This record gives sequence, structure tokens and C-alpha cells, in this order.
Amino acid sequence: NAVKGHPRVIALPHLGASTLEAEENCAVMVADQLRDFLENGNVRNAVNFPEAVLPRVPGTTRIAVANSNVPNMVGQISTCLASAKANIADLLNKSRGEFAYTLIDVDGGIDAALVARIRGIDGVLSARVV
Repeated sequence: NAVKGHPRVIALPHLGASTLEAEENCAVMVADQLRDFLENGNVRNAVNFPEAVLPRVPGTTRIAVANSNVPNMVGQISTCLASAKANIADLLNKSRGEFAYTLIDVDGGIDAALVARIRGIDGVLSARVV
């Protein structure tokens, strides 16, 4: 090792998650974020995906849509919802590079046929009710 012991180098250990407490905190954080994604569709601290966090609107059903980041995607999704007479109570759309993610809270419930129509939009990678 060329820098070991060099008078102009101060080597410090990497302590990121090397303590028991730090490892436990990281494990809890990951579990909390995964639960939030599964239960609410929220995305936090993703490497290759946009951060998207939307508080739930009581009395609504949430749809989480991952899609290509292309023009008119939100318009197509909202048109699909409007054709089913589904009212949007809240909506968040975030993009990062070639991907986008949309969280939509719709008043009342959503049937499987509507979710299937959203999945059928060109550029939609996935759509799920959470």
C-alpha cells in the first residue's frame, strides 16, 4: 500500500454502519421504508427511481403507477380515471431520468378493470392498488 505511513496522509476508518447501533438503525430504516412502499406506495431513498411521498387522503383508494417518463402520461391516466367517473382527490407525479412514478388517491373504490386499462397504456410499466 503506497499511502500507508505516508507523512501527508491521514487514514481514517469508514464507520458508516460498522457499529451495532448503526447496523440496527439501518435495518429498521429499510424495513420502515419497505413497509411504507407496500402499504402506501411511497418511495424513499431509491437509487434509480424518483422519490415520491404522498400522505394518504382518508376515504380514498390509492393507485401507484410506474411508467416511462414521456409526455402526456399523467393526462392518459387521468383520462382513464375520468372515463370511469373516478374523481382524483390527490395526485403526485415525480420523474427521474427515463422513469416516472405517479401516486393517485381516488375517491371511493377502484375496480380491477380500471386498473387493467391503466396497465394497458403504452409506457406504463406497472400499476397497482395500495
